Amino acid sequence: MEKRNTKDMGRELAYFRFALIAPVIQGTFPDASVAAYCRRITEKPIVRPDGTAFQYKPGTLSKWVDLYKFGGMEELMPRARSDKGRTKTLSDEAISEIYGIKDKFPRLNAVQIHARLVQDGFIPATVSVRAVQRYIKLHDLKNPAASGPLKDRKAFEEPYFGAMFQADTCYFPYVPDENGKKQRTYLIAIVDDYSRMVVGARLFFADDAYNFQKVFKDAVATHGIPQKLYVDHGPSYENSQLPYICGSIGTVLIHAPIRDGAAKAKVERFFGVVKSRWLHGLDTGQIRSIEEFNAELAEAVRAHNLAVNSSTKETPMSRFLATRGKIRVPESQEWLDECFMNRISRKVKNDATLSMQNTQFDAPMQFIRQTVEVRFLPDRIDEAYIYDNGKHFPLKRTDKQANSRAKREDWPTVDYSKGAAAGV
Repeated sequence: MEKRNTKDMGRELAYFRFALIAPVIQGTFPDASVAAYCRRITEKPIVRPDGTAFQYKPGTLSKWVDLYKFGGMEELMPRARSDKGRTKTLSDEAISEIYGIKDKFPRLNAVQIHARLVQDGFIPATVSVRAVQRYIKLHDLKNPAASGPLKDRKAFEEPYFGAMFQADTCYFPYVPDENGKKQRTYLIAIVDDYSRMVVGARLFFADDAYNFQKVFKDAVATHGIPQKLYVDHGPSYENSQLPYICGSIGTVLIHAPIRDGAAKAKVERFFGVVKSRWLHGLDTGQIRSIEEFNAELAEAVRAHNLAVNSSTKETPMSRFLATRGKIRVPESQEWLDECFMNRISRKVKNDATLSMQNTQFDAPMQFIRQTVEVRFLPDRIDEAYIYDNGKHFPLKRTDKQANSRAKREDWPTVDYSKGAAAGV
């Protein structure tokens, strides 16, 4: 997995800033004015992504609003400093291991978890215990027994379609892959909180971040941009890419409490319904491919959206049609494609190359020795490009033999007809 570098942490801070101003961007703040909202939000110190608390001024939030309206998430990125440090950070793999350790051994403290991470090779010994302590504190992973066995839970419902989408993954039966070998399938689904309408559902052979991004992008393209996205802490939903994608389209990303599947009751309810009403009556042994399985799923989703919901006493489709006017639509397909690109930082070497996904690419020479932002789709790596000041600079796979034949204007010309000069 990719390690979080300085630019990744900058994106995390940019998304933190966006989350504070999102009600202004979305027009959902309850205060009399934007200024009143900014004053209320900054009345007390706010915990930042690094775990520190800081009391912002109202004018700072107003500035962030203007920056976002001017240039989107890019303008909320912190400006590079000449004296920036080299703070050690936790990799996505180490973070996933922290959740796994806390799930199995909830009473272990940060010092013990740090020791396990070092011992098992998830982090080098140079990563401080403080980094683990800060992450555990920031994400509320302390011993759950301290707060008692009961959760303070109340039923809730958003006021209209698009106010919040809930998403999750569910294990589904094995079906043959393209080689005829049976593989476990995973249903990734997105449900609108208000209408209970399934806005995205698709089966995959892998439960990963990019597959969720595909479902989410299709849901946004078809039904519009939600104000909030509610997910759990699985690797598909807690990674370096999803916060920036959400910030780019203007959606606030919210993570449910740890080990609290009931918090996402609407999408969990859909999983139960689709199994009892459809899957349990389907002979999955006769399914010949995942494409066929998805075709069957699409019919089940259509039936679900047209059936009366036992809680609302209405169909999800009728609730969608009655309140869909409040949801925002993407500016264009090109804009949506840009928002959903994955982003990584890479250093361009002296030979004008960079590496990603174990592949070497030629970069434009003006980026030599610079750290650049590469945008790409994991399954279309050959279409990757450098994004710089709103412009695209395509990359191409390095062909060393072809490069050896390419003419360089600054290479010296050797006249081999003059043996002495050539050293023969």
